[in-house]
Amino acid sequence: MVRLSKNFTLQEFTKSQTAERRGIDNAPVEGHIENAKALFENVVQPVRDNFGVTIINSGYRSGDLNYAIGGSNTSQHCKGQAVDIECPGTPTYDVAKWIKDNLDFDQLILEFYTPGIPDSGWVHVSYKTEDNRKGVLTAMKENGKTVYKPNLIQ
Repeated sequence: MVRLSKNFTLQEFTKSQTAERRGIDNAPVEGHIENAKALFENVVQPVRDNFGVTIINSGYRSGDLNYAIGGSNTSQHCKGQAVDIECPGTPTYDVAKWIKDNLDFDQLILEFYTPGIPDSGWVHVSYKTEDNRKGVLTAMKENGKTVYKPNLIQ
């Protein structure tokens, strides 16, 4: 079993119901595993250490899986550099704010959080071994379309 950090395995990061249902190979290549180890050691494990149980909603995506779910062609999920997480019992906004204030990251997106509903949405976070941009956005629906706004919006 390949460990990405103390509390997380490669199997958790690559698990996908869509891939399983459709018979899509979601195995990462070696460089992507190294990226994932950096992501987990520098971001996901510190989140787990701070908040406790941390659930991976979406982790690694092979090109075929990313296409099947309609993901962006430039998704960092396909490089092992991004993960979507939630921490049960902790408001999603609080998880995003803690990452912003305490960790290095490339991109942080508070996705589809609804103010007043603490466990709504999820946190997308990516990490690169060099030149992290520290980009912070909030994704929300406006008139049926996804829009990205700067910073964290509560």
